[in-house]
Amino acid sequence: MSNSIPQALQSVQEVQLETDILVIGGGNAGCFAAIEAKKINPDLKVTIMEKANIDRSGCLAGGMDAINTYIPEGKTPEDLVRWSRSQAGGILREDLALEISKNLNEPIEEWERWGLPIKKNEDGSYKFRGQWDIAIQGSEMKPILAEKTREMGVEIINRVVATGYLYDGEKVVGAMGFGVRDGKFYVVKAKATIMAAGGAGGIYKPYTNDGNDCHHQIWYCPFDVGSGYALGIRKGAEMTTFEMRWSAVRTKDFNGPIDTISVCYKTPMINAKGEKILAERYKEFGGDKAPRYIRASAPMEEILAGRGPIYVDTRQMTPAQIKELKTDYLNERPSFVLFLAANGQDISKEPIEVYGSDPYIVGGHTASGYWVDTDWQTTVPGLFACGDVAGGVPNKFVGGCCAEGMLSARGAIKYIAGIDSIDADLSAQIETEKARVFAPLFSDSDGVLPHWMEEKMQRIMDEYAGGVHQFYRLNEERLDNALRHIRMMREQVKYLYAKDLHELMLAHEVIDRLDVAEVLIHHLKFRRETRWPGWQTRMDYPEIDPTLDCFVNSRVNPETGEVEVFTRPYEQILPGDRMKPTL
Repeated sequence: MSNSIPQALQSVQEVQLETDILVIGGGNAGCFAAIEAKKINPDLKVTIMEKANIDRSGCLAGGMDAINTYIPEGKTPEDLVRWSRSQAGGILREDLALEISKNLNEPIEEWERWGLPIKKNEDGSYKFRGQWDIAIQGSEMKPILAEKTREMGVEIINRVVATGYLYDGEKVVGAMGFGVRDGKFYVVKAKATIMAAGGAGGIYKPYTNDGNDCHHQIWYCPFDVGSGYALGIRKGAEMTTFEMRWSAVRTKDFNGPIDTISVCYKTPMINAKGEKILAERYKEFGGDKAPRYIRASAPMEEILAGRGPIYVDTRQMTPAQIKELKTDYLNERPSFVLFLAANGQDISKEPIEVYGSDPYIVGGHTASGYWVDTDWQTTVPGLFACGDVAGGVPNKFVGGCCAEGMLSARGAIKYIAGIDSIDADLSAQIETEKARVFAPLFSDSDGVLPHWMEEKMQRIMDEYAGGVHQFYRLNEERLDNALRHIRMMREQVKYLYAKDLHELMLAHEVIDRLDVAEVLIHHLKFRRETRWPGWQTRMDYPEIDPTLDCFVNSRVNPETGEVEVFTRPYEQILPGDRMKPTL
């Protein structure tokens, strides 16, 4: 660190705030957590710290065309848990999943009362497009949620990047961060803190990266970079199941979702030979109902076998269905309609090509994230987690993250019942964090720019840690190489240079991604089996190892700084074969 930095820090204005409950991240789960807290006790002061603006932030920023988890009449929460368990290769926190499922429908029905249009059948019932997902017109779902959050009296701090937790030696008592527009350093003391900052995208190089600044043309929200994980990793919180990465099949060259096409309109996935991949070639895995990791890996295996390209076959769709499909995309990926037009593609005559996405660490789809108890409290007292950043429960999607936000708020309110005030002297850690945060801004101008370091990190992870260009394939030696390079890069972040506040944010996004990447590699190395082909394909351990029928967890040792990896046993609550769908 340059000697001039401490002097330069004197010009940074500090903002001190206090609240009862601090929610970091104003996406879906974060807003529902804040709303639930105010519903339970309107007198509580509840504050959201959001990197962007809650009107259009998080994974729902552009909207959605469906809510993928809602329990229909005739099915039970237990049914959903059994289905989800089989989709995740038998690895799932059944206690948490059951509680989420029991609370699943409530927030969705509330959202509709607040103004979210949900498609209906003639009898007025919700229109399902699959086993668990209901069709919506969700282009404005996030502004509706933001409006309700404000209406409940939640304090909102937009444009503030969270960088570190406040810690009094025993528990988390808030968080620190900086304003990306005003350059101020924010210190928010809180009796309880709920982390809801989303999962991690942009760790791997996407296949769309062609040197034309397309490194964020990805499926997952590019602004969710793993900061929620990274803050916990640095504080020694226990993490779980990072090795269950999410790698999805998406529309090629655009990364648009294909469930809209394949589930809603029953269009089969085909290879270049015209064979129906899942129904005909992958019958032993369940065909069209195969687990999600099989559906992710099947197209890539077909390409490797010389039977690519791969498509979803839209040629049997009627003109009315095609019009409806494009309308659906206007609720989630409106630019995909323009993409088809720009390429002059008539999908009634030409199927839509698909390809695999880069891998993501995202607890709403897989089980990656904080290890939490049944109050959604992490292993660090005072810190709760919900949504994509909370681990243990795959296949939550939008509905499950809503429910988890509510449940984390209930846990936080229970926790703060005996806390009157925060009296610890936090001045030393505040000054230390401020110096760390602003170091790139006051660093030497011949340093490393954030996007240079980001692209190097993405290339290393792609080549050595099972990226899409390697068809998600891993082995021990390549993982060792990845770990060596990522550790070296973590030592090099001291050379990061930011020309302005926006680049300062990008610098911390790179730092946070690198912290997540190192933990991820340790998880991938530890699970010496292939439980989820595509999500985690170990070429040197191609079979399932019964001794690894457990959770792989990790924690950074606060004394050595080393990542310690260990296991926790699986606790089965519901009977039945965990690997086979029951519905």
